[in-house]
Amino acid sequence: MKKLLIPLIVLALFTSVGLAQEQKANREVVLTKDAPQPIGPYSQAIKAGGFVFASGQIALDPATGKLIDGDIKAQTERVLKNLSAVLAGAGSSMDRVVKTTVFLKNISDFPAMNEVYGKTFTNAPPSRTTVQAAGLPKDALLEIDVVALQ
Repeated sequence: MKKLLIPLIVLALFTSVGLAQEQKANREVVLTKDAPQPIGPYSQAIKAGGFVFASGQIALDPATGKLIDGDIKAQTERVLKNLSAVLAGAGSSMDRVVKTTVFLKNISDFPAMNEVYGKTFTNAPPSRTTVQAAGLPKDALLEIDVVALQ
């Protein structure tokens, strides 16, 4: 029995290592010059399992890396353009978004953000969570992340 147990353990270890490597191989980093470059240790998006998981975007100008001037409507437009560029870099689009999370600096900005957001997601909008955040990077007014189909 002991002679059989050792080869089985070795086989199980090699199988689990192989599966871990296969899972890592099915995970692809997305990086496009058409969206702001990450300002920390994260990817613009990850493609995995038929989905695109896009990191939260704030209203950074991709050309300068600076937060744009403007109110919640202007920042929402810029964030949605940034997300669109990330998804395009992943071979997806805003039409394929299934879930969004919106972080607002001030929840009273919800109606104005929602007005702009609604112009992007007109037909069968994705599910969404919206919360007020105590603070956002670079003192942005909002941040949005998305999950889309590839």
